[in-house]
Parts: sequence; C-alpha cells; structure tokens
Amino acid sequence: MTALDDTPVGLRRGTVAELEAVRADMRRGPSDKATEAQHAKGKLTARERLQLLFDDGRFTEVEGLRRHRASGFGLEDKRPRTDGVVTGWGRVFGRVVFAYAHDFRIFGGSLGEAHAEKIHKIMDMAATAGAPIVGLCDGAGARIQEGVTALAGYGGIFQRNVRNSGVIPQISVMMGPCAGGAAYSPALTDFVFMVRGTSQMFITGPDVVQAVTGERISHDELGGADTHTTLSGVAHFAYDDEESCLADVRCLLSFLPANNREQPPSEPGADRPDRLTPALRDLVPSDEKRAYDMRAVIEEFVDDGDFFEVHEAWAPNVVCALARLDGQVAGIVANQPAALAGVLDIKGSEKAARFVQMCDSFNIPLVTLVDVPGFLPGVGQEHGGIIRHGAKLLYAYCNATVPRVQVILRKAYGGAYIVMDSRSIGSDLSLAWPGNEIAVMGAEGAASVVFRREIAAADDPEAARGQRVKEYREQLMHPYYAAERGLVDDVIDPAETRARLIDALAVLRTKYVAQPFRKHGNQPQ
Repeated sequence: MTALDDTPVGLRRGTVAELEAVRADMRRGPSDKATEAQHAKGKLTARERLQLLFDDGRFTEVEGLRRHRASGFGLEDKRPRTDGVVTGWGRVFGRVVFAYAHDFRIFGGSLGEAHAEKIHKIMDMAATAGAPIVGLCDGAGARIQEGVTALAGYGGIFQRNVRNSGVIPQISVMMGPCAGGAAYSPALTDFVFMVRGTSQMFITGPDVVQAVTGERISHDELGGADTHTTLSGVAHFAYDDEESCLADVRCLLSFLPANNREQPPSEPGADRPDRLTPALRDLVPSDEKRAYDMRAVIEEFVDDGDFFEVHEAWAPNVVCALARLDGQVAGIVANQPAALAGVLDIKGSEKAARFVQMCDSFNIPLVTLVDVPGFLPGVGQEHGGIIRHGAKLLYAYCNATVPRVQVILRKAYGGAYIVMDSRSIGSDLSLAWPGNEIAVMGAEGAASVVFRREIAAADDPEAARGQRVKEYREQLMHPYYAAERGLVDDVIDPAETRARLIDALAVLRTKYVAQPFRKHGNQPQ
C-alpha cells in the first residue's frame, strides 16, 4: 500500500478543492472591473481569445500559477497569477498549435522577467514539438519597474523568433498596443494580423514624435492596422473585430505545415482535377494595354474558386495567395494588371520576395502567373533602390527549391520577365497561353529604338514606324518564338490551365535539389 493510499480521503478531497479554487481565481483574472474595462474598449480577454482560436475552445495551460519575484515600486505587494500572460497549447483543425496571450488586465500586459520566461518556455516547446506558435499581443511593452531584466526578456524572445524562422510557422496577432522594442518580435514572425481601432505598432509613440519632430499624429495614424497594411507593409491582414481576425488566423494555419520537415496539409474536395476552365479564354483581353483583375483568373482554376490572399492592401500590383489545387496547397504569385498595369516596383518586389521565401521555407510549391510590362520607371524608384529591391525577388526565386511552375498569360517584357520565375532562373516548367508576348520590350518601343534613324528619315514616319512594329512583332514576339527556343515548355489552351497545373505539381511533388554547403546566403537588403 502506497503513501497516497494511506492519506485520509478527506485530506485528498480538501487539497483538490483548494486546487480548484486557485484555478478558478487564476482564470477569473484580477477583477470583474478589469474585465469590464477590457470589454469596454472592444477587446476580449486573453482567455476569450484563446477559446476562439482553438477547436471547441479547449486549451491546455502551462505555468498558469506563475508569479513574479520582483520587488520595489510596490511590486512585492502585487503578485497576480500568470503574471499577465497565458501560455499553452490547443488544436486548430485537429493539429497542435502553441500560443501565448498577453492579459492586458494584469500590469497592462507588460513584460517582466517571469512573463518573459513563460513566453520563452512555450516558444521552446513549440520548436521542440515542431508545431506552429501564435502570439496574441496586447501589452504595454517592458515592465518599467523591473528595469533591464524586462529588456533582457525581449532579447530572449527575439533570439527565439530568429532561431525558429523557417522552422515552424510563427504568427503574431496584434490585439492591442505594441510599442518600442516589443514591435520587433512581430516583425520577425511570418505573418502579422491587426485589428482596426484597438491595435497599434510603433517604435516611438505620437508624443515622442511630436516632441522630436513637431509632427502631430494620432496613435492609429502612426501605427494602426490600416497604416501597416496599406502604407508600411509591416502587417499582412486587418480586421474590424477580433472574432473575424481569429477566424482567419485559423484559416491561415489550415494552409501551413506544422514545421519545415512536413508537407502542407491536403484537403481533398469535390472539385475535379481535370475540370476545364474555358472562362479563362475570355477573361484576359488580347489588347495588352487593357486591364483586368488577376484575382478572377486565380478564382477560375483553384479548388472551388477559393484562395487566401496575403498582403492584399499593400503593393496591390502583385497578388500573393495561398490556394489548393486538387487538395494540395500551392502559393500563387501574380502580376495584377488592375493596379499600375501590373509592373514590378519596390513594394511589389519586396512583397513577392517575402512570400516566395515563406513558401519555400514550408514546402509550398509555387505557381507564378505572368503579365508584366517591366519594372516601374522613375527617379523615385531608382533613388529608392529598385535595383536591390528587385534583386530580393530574383534572389528568392533562385534560392527556392520547391516545385515551381510559371504561366505566361499575356506579356512578359524585359528584366521583369526574368525575375518572375522564368526558365532561365530555375522554374521547373514554363507554360504560356496563345497570344503571349515575351520580349525585351514592347514592339512599339523596340521598333523606335532599333529603327530610330530609318523612321526619322522616312517620308511618312508614322507609316514606317507601323511597318517596323509589325515586322518586329511577327519575327520576335509571336506566341511560339520562346517555345521554339526552349524557353517555354508548352503553349496551352487557357481552358487546360487547372488540369496542367495539377498534373505538373503532382509530378514535381518529389522534387529534390542538392544545395551547396553554406551557413546562409547574403541576400540583397
């Protein structure tokens, strides 16, 4: 008989009752008044958010009884359980996901030593288990009363963000303020979600900005959700409420593998792999100068017309999206003729490069849809570093080892054609639609350069220009010119696009590329 068996039954029941009382107090939080204040701001509590994130609201908490051990400035008299952050794991669509959630009701969600150690632990557990981690951020930054110890806690988080980068998916969900050095952790993660009106991110707040520069600006204007999803590109998604935000966090996780050693989860559906897409024959105008919405093209060939767009409001001249083809996840990068005629610029290049890197990190094959007139010209672009920013996209594609299929829809001119995953930089397969034009530049521009003197000396310069444009187009820009030279693998009927992509990706699923030994590349900055 064990010592436990010798323990009086009443004592065991008493200690369990005490445990339940402690747990209830821990889950309730500091006070009803604090909870009401959180709700009055349009924000949920940390535990309410976790219930929305995980299947059936079920969540396993760790270190819930943790308390800080700091003293001074009255801290020794205020030692709430959890220390302002709830950590643990649950399941999203049946797969394990780790999470931490700041509790703004306790010390304003500020980070102290114990708070940081809890986050360090859950990040380490996520890495060890090979599972995604989601941070629900709603904190006032470093806990001033704990001084440099709090700052060191942030250093530990940053170091783990970098160590886990490309190993497990890391998602930051901004649901409150995030100022100062704390903002660097979300910037180091794979995806950033924000909620309008309640979340802000900035290194220096409006008061400091005004004191130093004299500029007056509100918190939302400086670092709100719309600012970071449309102007800075720091955040990928913005929502009007926390419920819809967390629903899309769950949706995103459904496209991502648990870690870089696994394939993305497949979801076989009712959409037939051999379904033809005849609508694509008419969606893209034959006139290269007429715009159209590339999203309508994507909708036609992906499973059930459903895709998840990333960074939709920033750099709209490039579309980046996750979708499924015959149940298998694919990343789609596409020029968007409906915005800036689909040219590549600084922001578009950065956006696409980051997305390509993410897909390559997590074994997501790439489909690149090309309809690009070139890089955006202009003094602002050149002085802003379009060369190095464009090189980021070139580097990302050249470095990617996942299956890569290029589809040229209409035009592909100049260096932008090369950068958009051409055969010459390693695309596994290049397909083109009839009517495609692949060239150094458009026929009009090319004729004006090559035959400049002849056109100027002609009796009828316009007629001479028209004749030379026609000749250049017929000789160097016909749909089969690139195919005849092996730079395009096949010219296909647009109606076959879905079936051909699914077949190609299935064949390439076992692709393996041996990489040279190196610590890491030195990519353009």
